[in-house]
Amino acid sequence: MYKSLLKPFFFRFSPERAHHITLSLFNFGLSVPGVGTLLRRLYRYKHPALRRELFGLTFENPVGLAAGFDKDGKHYRTMANLGFGFIEVGTVTPKGQDGNPQPRLFRLPADEGLINRMGFNNDGVEALVERIKRYGKPKGVIIGGNIGKNKVTPNEQAADDYVKCFEALFPYVDYFVVNVSSPNTPNLRDLQEKEPLSKLLQLLQDLNRAKPAPKPLLLKIAPDLTDGQLDDILDIARETQLDGLIATNTTISREGLATPASKVEAIGAGGLSGQPVKARATEVIRYLAQRSNGAFKIIGVGGISSPEDAIEKLDAGADLIQIYSGLVYEGPGLVRRINQALAAR
Repeated sequence: MYKSLLKPFFFRFSPERAHHITLSLFNFGLSVPGVGTLLRRLYRYKHPALRRELFGLTFENPVGLAAGFDKDGKHYRTMANLGFGFIEVGTVTPKGQDGNPQPRLFRLPADEGLINRMGFNNDGVEALVERIKRYGKPKGVIIGGNIGKNKVTPNEQAADDYVKCFEALFPYVDYFVVNVSSPNTPNLRDLQEKEPLSKLLQLLQDLNRAKPAPKPLLLKIAPDLTDGQLDDILDIARETQLDGLIATNTTISREGLATPASKVEAIGAGGLSGQPVKARATEVIRYLAQRSNGAFKIIGVGGISSPEDAIEKLDAGADLIQIYSGLVYEGPGLVRRINQALAAR
């Protein structure tokens, strides 16, 4: 039904508008008695073989919703009805910011991809905290917090922004992700360099370990890093005793697209996600898993739009996976299909 009826309808609207319409309709439907129960029966799939124990947390299944879908914690309870084992909110910054001017989200249907230059648009960490306090955490679903820095904050002061988000969110999320890999905040990816990244992660780990019950701390990396830079990431992960890595964020590459070059050029800057980043994300996962001898847990993300794509990531070395763009092109049934395939293995 999604591909034949809903997808053509939603694709009549701009991607950002379609996102808001979809969630508004979803929330309205859930307000009708019995609809929530029906949706959970349609989309949730439970099986003992799907359960994962990682970071001291129990994941009911290994399929998560990637950061960026619910930046402000407005919809995580809604999305929990679709059968996710975990949901990552954010990326959130200390202060609310509008992000980049619209339009800033674009579909590439010929490639089943998306280009976004959202720019960490969000209401700020305090607003996110208030929502989580008000809504609570859905039963059986792990909630992660993805943290970043404000656009106006210079890199020399970036650590302060990450610390503010970490401290504010600490009581309300199950794990943290440090995002220094978005291409849409000027100079943010410079923080992936060895020296600044080491200092930032060590600072956060020191704060984390000072807590009575530290939370898992992960790093999200770009697919555009060289092997040498990936080796540096692994060195830093060992030195700071990170719990895991998320591979990967969006790419700035535009190679191999079926979409006409003129259209891609007209869209302009932004991070490319979906099927075009699938192969590279898998390569990065495999490289990290092999070079580290499996020393770190890896969450694989990038171009997962089928059970086969999910299995590819897991076989490459991922322990969990996340989806986002795949939902746009395949619909909410994707979560159940992946979980069914994984249980059948």
